[in-house]
Amino acid sequence: MNQKKTIKENPEILLRAENLHFTYEGEDSPALNGLSLTIKRGKKIACMGSNGSGKSTFFLCCNGIHRPDSGTLYYNGKPFGYTKKELLSLRQKVGIVFQDPDRQLFAASVKQEISFGPLNLGYSEEETRRKVTAVLKELDITSCSRKPTHALSGGQKKLVSIADILIMEPELLILDEPAAALDPFYTETVYKLIERITEQGITVMMATHDVNHAYLWADEIFLFHEGRQLKQGTPDELFSDELLLKKTHLAQPMLLTIFHHLQSEGMISKKLHAPKNIEELKSYLSQHKDS
Repeated sequence: MNQKKTIKENPEILLRAENLHFTYEGEDSPALNGLSLTIKRGKKIACMGSNGSGKSTFFLCCNGIHRPDSGTLYYNGKPFGYTKKELLSLRQKVGIVFQDPDRQLFAASVKQEISFGPLNLGYSEEETRRKVTAVLKELDITSCSRKPTHALSGGQKKLVSIADILIMEPELLILDEPAAALDPFYTETVYKLIERITEQGITVMMATHDVNHAYLWADEIFLFHEGRQLKQGTPDELFSDELLLKKTHLAQPMLLTIFHHLQSEGMISKKLHAPKNIEELKSYLSQHKDS
């Protein structure tokens, strides 16, 4: 039974999950099976694992759409509450962008869609218009403001669904496979937007199957397996563990594969830490050449 008692939490920790269990109605196997993890403020977190490993279910628990059958979620050291007022407050701080934007967009026009959240929180029409104008400009979608949401392209829908959440000024932004089904232009656009969001100090947690992007982008990887967190660590730690990758059907990022190959061939020192980007790998090669 959850206790309505604030715990003395490390101020760096934004959200904590303790021993979460959740089973969908009519299913025999649990979607979450003792999941425990901690999310630190300001981090860029990539959640990885095969389909059905519990990522999306955990996301839906994080802003109260699902309530765990057992276990406790804490936000800023306080257990989640599930009254209407408590959920409204939580969803202002923890925003989720669904993989399929059509699950999220419902208003007749883009402007109406993005206005819904602030108006629902009691902002005046004037203040809402100001906030909508600002977020439209930030995401470079002002030209879409009067368009019906159903007439937008897939990439435009994704940007509007992100605008829906950003206008609420969340502390934690959750993105469920944000680049899924997007063309290369909108994939790059969305990834650049996410990077700008993290620079504003917003904590971002993203589900992705793209090991190359996760390696380059994330501060931490949460690896899900059968409803639990199998391991939590830096991209280098997780993607260097070949047995772990095999168990979870993940490939090693290309940059890391090349780095290890160059080390094995004696082309760079084995004492070097794994490069975070291609520029760092190039610098290793230049240093070796000059030595």
